[in-house]
Amino acid sequence: MSAETTKIVSKAVTNAVSGLSGMVGKEVHIFDFDLKKVKVKDVPYEFGGPEALIVGVYLQIKDRNGHIFVGYEPAVASELINMLLGQVPSSMLELSEMEQSLLGEVGNLMGSFFLNTLAEETGISLLPSPPAVMIDMAGAILDVPLSRVLEQGEETPIMTARFGTRDQHIDGKFLILPIPVIK
Repeated sequence: MSAETTKIVSKAVTNAVSGLSGMVGKEVHIFDFDLKKVKVKDVPYEFGGPEALIVGVYLQIKDRNGHIFVGYEPAVASELINMLLGQVPSSMLELSEMEQSLLGEVGNLMGSFFLNTLAEETGISLLPSPPAVMIDMAGAILDVPLSRVLEQGEETPIMTARFGTRDQHIDGKFLILPIPVIK
């Protein structure tokens, strides 16, 4: 990926985490950030393998045939819920409506802030759909979005970011499916 693309995506991630800070009322920072291209067939392995249970938040980018997917291992999703609500979910297999709504809102907020920065940098309108929260095997959740990616190429960008408060860090993987700025 070009240095310019990495710079724009880094700025977008910083803006997304800034939005999260406003939501939680605490200072949230990025502690580590990595952007790389991965072969589409290998994407489920970035989330622990096709049969690994993950919690995902999916947003479609309206009018652009693009998608954003944020995936967490169940323990990481539990940490995020705990960071935001101050409580650990009783079961990651059966998240309450409030816990699912919270994860969806985090995905929506971070996705919107991320896309707003990309839109400002590129002059392209990038609007997210409402979020969908899913709990399933990585292969099942990623099957449809990845089939759309394969129509446009054999690689896709994946971002890994460690973010959180001073006391608690969260590791998230962000799959950005074709967005014009990312080459």
